[in-house]
Amino acid sequence: MPEGPSIILMKENLQKFVGKKVLEVSGNAKFDKEILEKKILREIRTFGKQTYLIFDETAVRIHLLMFGTYSIDEQTKPDQQLRLSLIFKDGGIYFYTCNVKLADSEFLSKIDWEADVMSNAWNPEKAEKKLKTNPGMMVCDALMNQDIFSGVGNIIKNEVLFRIAVQPESLIGNLPSKKLKELIAEARNYSFDFLKWKRDFVLKQHWLVHTKSTCPICGEKLVKKQTGLGKRRSFYCEKDQKLYQ
Repeated sequence: MPEGPSIILMKENLQKFVGKKVLEVSGNAKFDKEILEKKILREIRTFGKQTYLIFDETAVRIHLLMFGTYSIDEQTKPDQQLRLSLIFKDGGIYFYTCNVKLADSEFLSKIDWEADVMSNAWNPEKAEKKLKTNPGMMVCDALMNQDIFSGVGNIIKNEVLFRIAVQPESLIGNLPSKKLKELIAEARNYSFDFLKWKRDFVLKQHWLVHTKSTCPICGEKLVKKQTGLGKRRSFYCEKDQKLYQ
């Protein structure tokens, strides 16, 4: 599943269509697509792993899910995978194998934009309050909770926990105050490092533990385990990452 930084890159790639009029709409998304014809794309906003294409009277929410993709100016996948295409005078946008829904202004107004770790509106104090109300939550689940850290995915989770030397099954309520603040800060810091490395096509070269087999600090074998309620893959070092039980 694309994480927040990849969605930011998608937004940047689609930016050339902002201010342009939609001439044709197609795809198998289940809503009245004619509502978008002749409408001008006013803005593209992102919230974590979600993208919003905003028009005057409505918006389209795009969530790429696990296997969703997109292309620009050329349809690169078969019609059965095409959820939505928007054709403009000078090109088009094509979304495949993803979730596409309409969203109104009321829905947009209820989004907690301060929960997006890559947004200028990011509010670390609010994130800390949310965490403190869930003392029994594992840190691996907390980082993947989109209501707290919108945009964080499994790669960011594993790398952040290695950076702050905390094992994924540690409980939020047992983290020292300093570690809790490190968790919050590094969720944002690593997300921007991720974005930079992704732009330069060197992201995987910077992974320290994600999908790795040995610890870059001590050389011991890393633990690979499905952790938390979400049972997502965690990679961690039992020696250099502390378990706060």
